[in-house]
Amino acid sequence: MRRCGVRKLTVLAVSAAVVSVGAAAPPAAHPDARPEPARKVPVAVGYGGAVASVDADASAAGIEVLKKGGNAVDAAVATAAALGVTEPYSAGIGGGGYFVYYDARSRTVHTIDGRETAPLSADEDLFTEHGKPLSFDAAVTSGLSVGTPGTPATWQKALDEWGSKRLGTVLKPAERLARDGFTVDDTFRSQTASNETRFRYFPDTAKLFLPGGRLPAVGSTFKNPDLARTYEELARKGVGAVYHGDLGDEIVDTVNHPPVDPGSGWNARPGKLAEKDLAVYRAKLQAPTRTSYRGLNVYSIAPSSSGGTTVGEALNILERTNLSRASETQYLHHYIEASRIAFADRGRWVGDPSFENVPTRGLLSQRFADSRACLIKDDAVLTSPLAPGDPNRPAACGTGGTAAPTTYEGENTTHLTTADRWGNVVSYTLTIEQTGGSGITVPGRGFLLNNELTDFSFTPANPAVHDPNLPGPGKRPRSSISPTIVLDGHNRPVVALGSPGGATIITTVLQTLTGFLDRHLPLVDAIAAPRASQRNAAQTELEPALYDSPLRKQLEAIGHSFKLNPEIGAATGVQRLPDGRWLAAAEKVRRGGGSAMVVRPAP
Repeated sequence: MRRCGVRKLTVLAVSAAVVSVGAAAPPAAHPDARPEPARKVPVAVGYGGAVASVDADASAAGIEVLKKGGNAVDAAVATAAALGVTEPYSAGIGGGGYFVYYDARSRTVHTIDGRETAPLSADEDLFTEHGKPLSFDAAVTSGLSVGTPGTPATWQKALDEWGSKRLGTVLKPAERLARDGFTVDDTFRSQTASNETRFRYFPDTAKLFLPGGRLPAVGSTFKNPDLARTYEELARKGVGAVYHGDLGDEIVDTVNHPPVDPGSGWNARPGKLAEKDLAVYRAKLQAPTRTSYRGLNVYSIAPSSSGGTTVGEALNILERTNLSRASETQYLHHYIEASRIAFADRGRWVGDPSFENVPTRGLLSQRFADSRACLIKDDAVLTSPLAPGDPNRPAACGTGGTAAPTTYEGENTTHLTTADRWGNVVSYTLTIEQTGGSGITVPGRGFLLNNELTDFSFTPANPAVHDPNLPGPGKRPRSSISPTIVLDGHNRPVVALGSPGGATIITTVLQTLTGFLDRHLPLVDAIAAPRASQRNAAQTELEPALYDSPLRKQLEAIGHSFKLNPEIGAATGVQRLPDGRWLAAAEKVRRGGGSAMVVRPAP
């Protein structure tokens, strides 16, 4: 483990109104006692470390580990495991994700690609039948959609490389939470309701998430003893139980023979997963992406995710524009147009670098960004789908090839951010893809399997151009996950953040960063600000507060077209304050509000 003393760091100031609020986890109870429900607070300030997630019980699990001497990595795994209990439709050991870590001693950033992989038997026709693509609904709720899970391997890799605690130790809070239960809220019930029909296709899923055949009542206690036993097994046997043991065999059998109710009439197509797919899986250590923005260093995840390259390119496009002095209309206009351009380039160039020649360096070059930025006019709007540029041969205001639309990605993922007393930071986004994943529960194991393979293009997005995101044997589907850590000129933390939301993750992270860095909003307000999301589509999505505001009319006068999206993303973040305190921030309202906690609150 790399420990280091707390240093006084120079970062952006935060308003006094924000730093006056603090929250921490309740005192640790007896290991067998039923914990009191933790209270959700969207911002907390103090010392000793911080955790921000969408769920109070999960944040409390991370704080518990920090209080017992764990570091940011230990706390991140503990929080993630707890989210597998309380956010089972968003994350869990049946899924994958991307882990970004700042090491305070060396002042360096490292990443883990824990993305799920296609079976070694998969090919470009994975989601076609009789020469035609499957419908999205048919593909999702099937064994075909399930990729080799990467989350358990990610946890172990992170702990091996940078943690200070054993896996069994950091799983204890989540194991206890699964056994004793958590309080059902409106979000959990509504997400269950939206999946009720397909959950009933699978008796094991219905038994777990529709207890007694009914939706769980708000205020009731939801227990998952099967998951508690699974966590206890992982604690004893390690993640080898997934990749080389009985648990892995059960996953393979479930994928290849989906336990569907014969009376449901649902055609749950079998998958193609094999024991060898699990045995050869690796969570990959890889270099982060890096972008310079306003004198700061912005680090994120490199392909197979498109998050780091697309957020980075958009920031580079905006670099030459003074967003701090722009009107709100001009700020949003430039942000929307930069997003449109970056998504056009993402769709053409980004895929799994083990299979595709991804020009990561070119996509992140200022020269390429400048060649694209000149497309943006103050009084006009670009037309989507916009054709991509060529980062290998940047041409001023140039586009190359034919435009391709952005393919759909499921929007229910979860993000957590942690920091510790030594100054280490983690930004970690994990997922099972859409709400409820594949809908298939491994019998007796208490967790849902992912549907990440539907993030592949079912057929070429543009038949005239090579699609880097078609399925392939052992290939990782392109993601939009964008866990981000920003450092100052001395490589010390300024802010770390991320969000769920499918392809809207990229725009949420970009808008939150520019709101914080350029518009000088306190972090919790940058997270709460109403969002716009443009992904190289004919219309830009707006949350209600923007859709119903005068800004919409002003942007429409320039030429923008909009459609309503009730909710975009659910971000969390941590910020290092100049006096050494941590500020943790989460959503105020989205997904029922998030949970920010610190070890020792301070005014």
